[in-house]
Amino acid sequence: MYARIENDQICPSKETEFLEKDETICVMTEQEWEEREALRSSLGLPCENTVIHFCKLENQPGYLAATFRIPPKQENEVSLAFSMYLLPGKMVFLDNGKTVETQTEKIAQKKIRNGYTLERFLYDFLSGLLEEDLLFLQKLEREIAVIEEMVLKGSCPGFNGRMLNLKKRVAKFYRYYTQLADVGQELLDNEMEFFGKEELRMFDRYRDKVVRLAGETQILRDYAMQVQDVYQSEISIRQNDIMKMLTVVTTIFLPLTLIAGWYGMNFAYMPELTMKYAYPVVVGISILIVVVSLVVFKKKRYW
Repeated sequence: MYARIENDQICPSKETEFLEKDETICVMTEQEWEEREALRSSLGLPCENTVIHFCKLENQPGYLAATFRIPPKQENEVSLAFSMYLLPGKMVFLDNGKTVETQTEKIAQKKIRNGYTLERFLYDFLSGLLEEDLLFLQKLEREIAVIEEMVLKGSCPGFNGRMLNLKKRVAKFYRYYTQLADVGQELLDNEMEFFGKEELRMFDRYRDKVVRLAGETQILRDYAMQVQDVYQSEISIRQNDIMKMLTVVTTIFLPLTLIAGWYGMNFAYMPELTMKYAYPVVVGISILIVVVSLVVFKKKRYW
């Protein structure tokens, strides 16, 4: 796919126009890029088929090289990865999927302001990758809030697995935004002097946007940790209630155990053994001990 910016519009183009004119864009797969040796040579760009693990931007002699890896927003999706080369007046994207092409078409369909440039397209492209991220972070926040409500109600099956999955997703996006913030800072540093003051102001806004998203993600990380602490506190409270009940039961039966042990010694001269009403009296004393103990514990609010 070739495109060019002309008359404040993004129009389809050809390879000859891409090479001869400025304000042009090229989108290829890595295999196509590898096969186009003449094109690579004319642009002075390398052929690197490496696995993209993270987002970064590097200054190379005569061009900027960047890689992007976007973590999935849904569990059944996979990460999106592509690379980019930026030369004076030209941009080359290497994408085995449809991410770059789809994003370029979205930008082309929007109303473009006067004096549209390739640098403005780069800003719109990078900002477009973040278009729905705030809504996604709000969705994650709602998921954590639902888990918190279930914990406070005392019923949250599979808490550890669900919370671990959420924390992993939040951590991935936190790393993603911090990497994008580094990319924005590299653009602002402008070591190759590709950009003017107006373009640098745009990239400054982009970096601030990414930093804010990273901040929102950090808040979600802290929120998830707080919910986990609440869950541990609820477990501790339930365990304390169980131990309190066991303590009450044990305390009630201690005097009864003493009585049972006392009359289980079988001494020869125990006057109670020959008394007619000794057994009912002992039973009554035992019941009285239980009742008195329960009343005392109730007044002390032990149960």
